[in-house]
Amino acid sequence: MMQTKTTSGFPMNAWYAAAYDVEVGRELMPRAVCNKKLVLYRRADNTPAVLEDACWHRLLPLSKGRLDGDNVVCGYHGLVFNPGGRCIQMPSQETLNPSACVRVFPAVERHRFVWVWMGDPALADPATIPDMHWNDDPAWAGDGRVIHAKCDYRLVIDNLMDLTHETFVHGSSLGQRAVAEAPFEAAHAENTATITRWMLDIDPPPFWAYQLRKKNGEVVKADRWQIINFEAPCTVTIDVGVAPAGTGAAQGDRSKGVNGYVLNTITPETDTTCHYFWSFCRNYNLHEQGLTQTLREGVTRVFGEDEKILEAQQRAILEHPDKVFYNLNIDAGAMWARRIIDRMVAAEQAPFATASPALGVAP
Repeated sequence: MMQTKTTSGFPMNAWYAAAYDVEVGRELMPRAVCNKKLVLYRRADNTPAVLEDACWHRLLPLSKGRLDGDNVVCGYHGLVFNPGGRCIQMPSQETLNPSACVRVFPAVERHRFVWVWMGDPALADPATIPDMHWNDDPAWAGDGRVIHAKCDYRLVIDNLMDLTHETFVHGSSLGQRAVAEAPFEAAHAENTATITRWMLDIDPPPFWAYQLRKKNGEVVKADRWQIINFEAPCTVTIDVGVAPAGTGAAQGDRSKGVNGYVLNTITPETDTTCHYFWSFCRNYNLHEQGLTQTLREGVTRVFGEDEKILEAQQRAILEHPDKVFYNLNIDAGAMWARRIIDRMVAAEQAPFATASPALGVAP
């Protein structure tokens, strides 16, 4: 049993989901990411733009203003900023102050999200956006939502990396003793961590029994799997499903069963709040919109149970700031995820730590 001291901070040189694509339109949308206030909107060509949500002049949030074409008009004194962040019009003067600009953040739309890069723009490589292709892959169908959770984003990652809590938190839907008792394998690389768990010849819990019945017309003993993949700093994709026991799922043939992906990416808002984007995708009965809605509502209820636990945990952490976390074997995935995040934060802070100290008075 080990102890973990929780450190603060989040990597800035990383892509974060700022919004679902359908949230961003031709209106100014405020959202905070990594303790920075942003304003999001779509240009006329439908591409996303993300600016700092503070006017250069008197710092009124630009989200309190309006769009004029692709430009943002401040709602206080009418300064106009183009999508590149530069002020192109000021009231009562023709000469523009050359410093009149607001920060622009690189933004890319992919996998049904608008991603934003919070750090050095020169490092913003779209190729490093987390893989969540199931969200818009025609071979999969699904939907999701966003939760505004009042907790440190890493608590959500902890929760997702250890699914034994299903036994106790989600007993009426997903949970069963087999989840807590089944052995698991842990693996990790430089920026990823994986937990693999198989539960063989078990009674499927209600959530999965419903789906087996939809596909096969009956519910039988099943082989169940959970393969949890963490991608730094805050994306967790979970390969889940059940198949009739002994039909080859554990050997790679899942054709007799039902397979889903729980897609999660968690964006820090502040040190103690986050935007939790999730979706559930499946590769069967693709055109049944009613099934998509039923599964979305079912997962919504499950994650609502998680939300209560995580927010209670955050309150307890704030009430006991000197306490440390105790880790069990089941925390292996969460421990590796936190180590990877801490390493990213430390690497970004290293140049500041090694900088020359400020000059003082000589003795």
